[in-house]
Amino acid sequence: MSERKVLNKYFPPNFDPSQIPRQKKPKDLQHKVRLMAPFSMRCNTCGEYIYKGKKFNARKETVEGESYLNIKIFRFYIRCTRCSAEITFKTDPQNTDYVAENGVSRNFEPWRDEGAESEEQRRQQEEEEEYDPMKALENRTEDSKREMDILDALDEIRTRNARSERVDVDDVMGKLSTEDQGVVKQALNEDDLEDERLAASIFTSASGQKVRKLNDGDLQPDAVALLADSELVKNMPSFKTPLVAKKRKAEDTNSLGITVKKKTVNKDPAVVVTPKSNGDKQSKPTPISSVANGKAPANGLGMLANYSDSESDSD
Repeated sequence: MSERKVLNKYFPPNFDPSQIPRQKKPKDLQHKVRLMAPFSMRCNTCGEYIYKGKKFNARKETVEGESYLNIKIFRFYIRCTRCSAEITFKTDPQNTDYVAENGVSRNFEPWRDEGAESEEQRRQQEEEEEYDPMKALENRTEDSKREMDILDALDEIRTRNARSERVDVDDVMGKLSTEDQGVVKQALNEDDLEDERLAASIFTSASGQKVRKLNDGDLQPDAVALLADSELVKNMPSFKTPLVAKKRKAEDTNSLGITVKKKTVNKDPAVVVTPKSNGDKQSKPTPISSVANGKAPANGLGMLANYSDSESDSD
């Protein structure tokens, strides 16, 4: 496929371009082109409307004797889509636009007239300023005044926005009239009453009695003991860790006035606790000092009771 995209041509060594005869083309030669309608128009023959951007197969030619700053002007020939009447229009490089020439009338475009009027006014103003220096000074003064007014309006808008951002409720209430303040306060009171009514409906039992939280001082000692021993309190599930539950239980019992007997642990290192046997009763703890002195305990299970002096036996 790459061979088809080669732009170079082969020229034999004996090629002489001067021997090629020049073709004589007419000056009004027309070329076939594909274009779109540059503006919306209406056919003068049948009244058909042709909208801007519709595509046509057209013929293009150079207009003889017309140019703008050495820019050529071209003429285009198209045919109406309904009656096939010939329509011509040409370019207008001076205004960067197109001009309808024959067989068609251009639709009204209000923005074109506004642009033409503004351009005409600007041209007249420039002519006046050129011949009248005082007029030029007045125009510049008006322009500067207009710019100052615009800047003042912008500053006022910025100040108003900043003030609205720092607005306070009390300031707004102060600016309201007495009637408006009364209406606002009444609305606020109604909201408070509605909140109180909702809270009362929530903290009221089915029988109509008001539910309230009891403090520790309101309970009697008998009620406290009954509450502590009740099965409901004992069987309530706990979602705390064992250590936290144990600590909380101790704090609750202390607050209710219930004394709890704690197991005393003998921290004396001179006391040995013997394990409990299966058949015998638990023996009393044997002091380590007595064992160290060689005295056998009463039950005969001391460390020195099972051994005899070998030297004394041999003697």
